[in-house]
Amino acid sequence: MHRHLVKSALVVGAALACLAACGTQGGERTSEARGTKAAVPAPREKKPVRGLPGMPPVLDPEDVYAADRPNKLSPVVKDFPSRVYVPNTESDTVSVIDPKTYEIIETIPVGRQPQHVVPSWDLKTLWVNNNRGHTLTPIDPKTGKAGKEVEVHDPYNLYFTPHGKYAVVMASLDRELVFRDPHTMERKKTVPVSCYGVNHADFSLDGRYFIVSCEFSGELLKVDTEKMKVVGQQRLPFEGAMPQDVKVSPDGKRFYIADMMAHGMWVLDGDKFTEPTLMPTGKGCHGLYVSRDSREMYVSNRGEGTISVFDFTRDKLTKKWRLPDGGSPDMGGVSADGKVLWLSGRYDAEVYAVDTRTGTQLARIPVGSGPHGLAVYPQPGRYSLGHTGIFR
Repeated sequence: MHRHLVKSALVVGAALACLAACGTQGGERTSEARGTKAAVPAPREKKPVRGLPGMPPVLDPEDVYAADRPNKLSPVVKDFPSRVYVPNTESDTVSVIDPKTYEIIETIPVGRQPQHVVPSWDLKTLWVNNNRGHTLTPIDPKTGKAGKEVEVHDPYNLYFTPHGKYAVVMASLDRELVFRDPHTMERKKTVPVSCYGVNHADFSLDGRYFIVSCEFSGELLKVDTEKMKVVGQQRLPFEGAMPQDVKVSPDGKRFYIADMMAHGMWVLDGDKFTEPTLMPTGKGCHGLYVSRDSREMYVSNRGEGTISVFDFTRDKLTKKWRLPDGGSPDMGGVSADGKVLWLSGRYDAEVYAVDTRTGTQLARIPVGSGPHGLAVYPQPGRYSLGHTGIFR
């Protein structure tokens, strides 16, 4: 009997030793049974970005839009009333909408053919680009009152360098990029371009260059911010290409360029500036707007009355929202809380408010003729790069 017990103990001991020594799977299960956990890897250290000298530091090297979180308003704008400013190109007015009531509360007369309403780099002024009137009309977003017009030739669109040193006027018909003082708009440097219809732009993660779309010749430019010089130029690989809005991805690795005639977005490696690839979205692809969590981008397809939703992480289009009764969704922006996408209806004299969670149309508001570069203001962010509101 004693010998039998000894033998049994030896067998059990051998079995336990085998479990302990054989294979990682058994070892893991034993560890789990004992309540131990595998060591958690240390968080990967993010390499700081060497930005353009004088530019506010990049908050997150993996998300250029980190300052744009819901309702994260700068102290500069926190007391400004929430409004939607709509430039009506054919009516020479700006319609001001209260986003809570969806009603027009004021109509501001401006210069001839206002194209975009652009927040200044310091967030204190909204500039109305009166393209054919060759002026900019300043609006005080705190009071909603317009100031004295400033003479600026051919201001189709307006941007600001990331260090706030210059305004950049997209002089479309003049075929120029004009670097100006961001406050007085005094001309500092004129950069002639060989393409036609300089139009929209966005800046790299480090702010050292920006990509410009040339609407009428189907080309892209790469511009060195500090040198104020065109360092790259290419024609898009599509006959009749008509590039529009430009947006950089949250991680700064890609630029997306809407194309009205190719009916999709071009995906470009901005650093290498190699030939881009086309991602079809819908007829008349036009405006690009990033969600407040940096996960998605809303793409307005002006020619078919739809909005495509692109997922940055999955690198694919995930949804398409169709406006009831159609429409011509053009330019706009996202509300400060991230819940509403506002877009102008370029050919329908109206503005659309769309729920960003469901794609449901919340409002359809009649405005003046030819509504274009609509600006939602204020929005979260530390400073503005221009257009209808590119904030960092």
